[in-house]
Amino acid sequence: MRAFLFWTLCPHRTLGRYWREIVLLALAGWSIAPTFAQKTERAGALSPQAHEQLRLAEDTLAIFAFAITNDTSSEMRFLACKSLITGLVRALKTENSFRYPFKRLHSVSILTPPDSAFRIFTWQLFVDDSTYRHYGAIQMNRRELKLFPLIDRRFELADKPTHEALPPHRWYGAVYYNLRPFDTRQGRMYLLFGFDGHRFFEKRKVMEVLSFNANGEPVLGAPVFERNGQLGEHRLILEYSAEAKVRLNWDDYYQMIIFDHLIPWPSEHTGGVIYVPDGSYDGFKYEKGRWVFVEKVFRDSQEEAPRPYPVLDDKNRRDLLGRPAWRRGQRR
Repeated sequence: MRAFLFWTLCPHRTLGRYWREIVLLALAGWSIAPTFAQKTERAGALSPQAHEQLRLAEDTLAIFAFAITNDTSSEMRFLACKSLITGLVRALKTENSFRYPFKRLHSVSILTPPDSAFRIFTWQLFVDDSTYRHYGAIQMNRRELKLFPLIDRRFELADKPTHEALPPHRWYGAVYYNLRPFDTRQGRMYLLFGFDGHRFFEKRKVMEVLSFNANGEPVLGAPVFERNGQLGEHRLILEYSAEAKVRLNWDDYYQMIIFDHLIPWPSEHTGGVIYVPDGSYDGFKYEKGRWVFVEKVFRDSQEEAPRPYPVLDDKNRRDLLGRPAWRRGQRR
């Protein structure tokens, strides 16, 4: 595979130039600017010819997707990312491509809501131990391609931009692993649950809000999260130790969003403070178009304090064989 990538991508340039080219591609090269002249007809069935064309394209895209996360050379990862972007856009230009699932792009997350209004592609590029870049695009359900690129600009945003709406070209990048629609007075919105590699010792999980404005353009973030009776948060960002496992997802059983409650802890690696789960959970419950914060979702308690060993009263006393104590010594 390494030889295939080498000859396909012609790596005869500096790594800095690779990075500039990827950024330029993300900003412009793979941007399919939607216009009012485009047809709004939803995607139909793929023709046999289109299906075969996309299947062949997927053969090559799967190699690039694998290399992005598995190649040990940063140079080859950059090149694979560049080629995945250009190759994916070329494939998506096929008529009715929305109907093709791209199941073999294992390192690319592809999520579609129940209403099939769009689908969102996201993936992560490992640059070095403390640098990750995210790439993504939103493909609308159209016969002809209507694509909105997502441009990761985390390094230009506030450290945790939890109180602002962002356009797709100022995306807080993440790899999304779940998507859930909900309705508000402003129309339908979608929760996106994602992972951000962030830094070597610290990782992040993100709960983003996706909506579409009157022109059909995506907007990221909305003030739908309520704490202490106040609306204002546009997204939730949890930062935690890379050694910890943190939950942030929708729970079907409890019908609410559940996530780990994090507490500060001294970091032996950085000398500062890092956050870890304390074993309890907080949540957000949907109420009339907004998500209301729930502190300590599980409040299990006992009437008596736990004891180090069982204490039995005379009424329930039994011997080692489980027989009532009063029967000991009696014949059966």
